[in-house]
Amino acid sequence: MKSAITVLKEQVKSFYLILRLSSYELRSQNKNNYLGILWEIINPLIQISIYWFVFGFGIRGGHPRPNYVPWLLAGISVWFFINPAVIQGSKSIYTRIRMVAKMNFPLSAIPSYIIMSRFYQHLMILGLIIIFLQFLGHPISLYYLELPYYMISSLIFTLALAFVTSTLATIVRDVQNIVQAIMRMMIYLTPVLWNPSSLSPTIQMVLKFNPFYYIIEGYRSSLLGNMGWYFIEHWHYTLYFWAVTIILWIIGSSLHVRFRNRFVDFL
Repeated sequence: MKSAITVLKEQVKSFYLILRLSSYELRSQNKNNYLGILWEIINPLIQISIYWFVFGFGIRGGHPRPNYVPWLLAGISVWFFINPAVIQGSKSIYTRIRMVAKMNFPLSAIPSYIIMSRFYQHLMILGLIIIFLQFLGHPISLYYLELPYYMISSLIFTLALAFVTSTLATIVRDVQNIVQAIMRMMIYLTPVLWNPSSLSPTIQMVLKFNPFYYIIEGYRSSLLGNMGWYFIEHWHYTLYFWAVTIILWIIGSSLHVRFRNRFVDFL
């Protein structure tokens, strides 16, 4: 618990630095492209088009699935943040520690600014999707008040997970490959591309053990406005999500604090 508090204090103390580094990270990734930061939007739009064609049109024999586009957009909006945040967060320390090893810089801020740089992209995509939803029969509603809560929830959860995976990946590189393999499966095991409502209640309950399920359904509740106040009406699921998040934060912080003085030795 002491390590968790220590890491939390470092995040608060380095918040301004995290924002600056995340902004630089986002610009540096696109500095050699003619379209620059626009690729942060173009690539997701291409993927959305492919997913719609395959899952909303192709597998139904050419008959479009009713209301599939807004349902897909609402869920995939946060997946384009979660997926790269988890993958890049897991390799954030061992790929950048040489750059910051001699700086007065808390190592716990490295996963933070990497994840925050992905969050900027998320804000751009989310803004564009909200505009699309206005023309698809889902105008801005009172349920948009839920959205900041789910955005913060996704940030905290991915950061807690990154403290675990980034430490383990620095010690054992195979962890990074395992994380990538799991995230490739997760897009099909979470309700991003398909609706699990037709499955049996038992299978749905098993799927809900995945915390990503909670975040994605929460985004749909906020953006589509037809699922009620999700985090209140499913309060037991909310408690489960935050219990998992807190446990990951404690475990990740403990691992990070224990090994961070030896990170360079593992390079």
